[in-house]
Amino acid sequence: MKFTLILFYSFCSIWITGFSQSVKQEVDTTYYSYKKPDKDGTGKVYMGREIASVMSFSGKDWLERPSRPKEENTALAISNLPVTDRSTVADIGAGSGYYTFRIAEAVPEGQVYAVEIQDAAIKYLKERSLEWGHGNVEVIKGSEKSTNLPEQSVDVAIMVDVYHELLFPHEVLQDIKSSLKPDGRLILIEYREEDPKVKIKKLHKMSVDQITKELNANGFKLSHNGQFMNIQHFLIFEID
Repeated sequence: MKFTLILFYSFCSIWITGFSQSVKQEVDTTYYSYKKPDKDGTGKVYMGREIASVMSFSGKDWLERPSRPKEENTALAISNLPVTDRSTVADIGAGSGYYTFRIAEAVPEGQVYAVEIQDAAIKYLKERSLEWGHGNVEVIKGSEKSTNLPEQSVDVAIMVDVYHELLFPHEVLQDIKSSLKPDGRLILIEYREEDPKVKIKKLHKMSVDQITKELNANGFKLSHNGQFMNIQHFLIFEID
């Protein structure tokens, strides 16, 4: 498991930004600063944190690995989602749909939006949805700054090991806030930076303090800190 988790940064493809060091960054000094990139980073800094780089959708097999349920308590995470049969949920950075289709089963009379920005992921999600007969799943193509979700339509938005890779976290958080219903919730699942036993590359882990600082600055407040997962935080935020 240790060796497998160390490889996480190379294979995880949940939220694809299309960013590379060979492509000129869009410079925005209002919210971001820039530095020489660390080994696994973009060189773009938000509130003291360097944004992690990501790889392509070719890493989808990592997301579907048989060992994932045991390593990450995925079933426990889904069972703790604050949803009902009729909830509308947005899986932002859906990747291969690992969470998307399991959440769809938990909201049989509701709706699940699978948001991605890479064409290969979108094609895969659409094909899989048809193959598995998930009529309550809608695939949405987002962008680096927008989820393209309908305004005030979502009960629960979730990002699983995605937030730390968003190239425009401020813009995406503001967009998510507009898509949530007044009593909607945003859930972040992130590898625990505080735990040295979690053998994930540093920039692909986050602390509760850092996450809370960034979310507070964007109009969210932490309402629940669920520390029941093996190696990840389960953090529920509400609109402040």
